[in-house]
Amino acid sequence: MALRYKTRKWLSLLILVVGLPLYIVAAVTIVGLFERPSILVELLIYVGLGVLWAFPLKAVFKGIGQPDPDGPGH
Repeated sequence: MALRYKTRKWLSLLILVVGLPLYIVAAVTIVGLFERPSILVELLIYVGLGVLWAFPLKAVFKGIGQPDPDGPGH
């Protein structure tokens, strides 16, 4: 099922404004539950988690920066 451009635009905004900060808080909380690893390991964990959230949402963000393909003039 393909999402319309406007739906993807609003969904991506919602994800970035609400979902991403919640994901960051959850990641920091989960890492904080364990004994603090070395700074390099901790950095790799955060980089990995920072990339991991984007893969399932790739379809939502794809083409959002482009003009509306169904908009006026097309």
